[in-house]
Amino acid sequence: MSSSTPVILITGAAGALGRAVAQRLGGEGARLMLLDRNAAVLKQIFPQAAFAEAVDITDEAAVEATVQRALAALGRLDAVVHVAGGFEMGETVDALSRASWERMMALNAWSFVALARACVPAMKRQGGGCLVAVSAAAAGGGQALKGAYIASKSALQRLVETLAAELAGSGIRVNSVAPTTLDTPANRTAMPDADRSAWVSLDSAADAIAFLATPAGAAVNGQHLKLG
Repeated sequence: MSSSTPVILITGAAGALGRAVAQRLGGEGARLMLLDRNAAVLKQIFPQAAFAEAVDITDEAAVEATVQRALAALGRLDAVVHVAGGFEMGETVDALSRASWERMMALNAWSFVALARACVPAMKRQGGGCLVAVSAAAAGGGQALKGAYIASKSALQRLVETLAAELAGSGIRVNSVAPTTLDTPANRTAMPDADRSAWVSLDSAADAIAFLATPAGAAVNGQHLKLG
């Protein structure tokens, strides 16, 4: 494999969007570092992946150790696509539980910090790279019964902007995509009567992420690309 072949890390790679992104980038020849909660599923779906391991994306030490193993195996890291996250709704703000708040913040915001801590030093040594986080269009404003989720995705967007500013001039770009409702099997099951005409297809979302995660998006930094 040529040393110029890009190495791309994808979290949440066994989920619907993670799979679409891995297929899109792998189809362009990238070597894939795939992370998810279930390594067996990853290896079944992507037997050709250069690296596939299970990791708790909220566990800073576990993320660091896993990324270091991947770097030892593949030698470099050109892009990180952070798809993993979580969604919960149902509690009003005045009845919001601390457990729900901490769960959403860990999955959607702290996980990005853990990844950045593990990956940015390697990119600095290389003199370049990029990170793409999957946020949500809902992060743009409050919605009833989604307080912890929206707050955590809003925090993620501010972290993306902040890291982009901190890495300005380093050759490392940081952006996010913010989809409206994704057209996934799970969402179709959860909302069988919804109008899906405005939903974002997985292929379209993967195309947008691929743009930001490859040299095609070299001029974009610190931005949130709304999808849908």
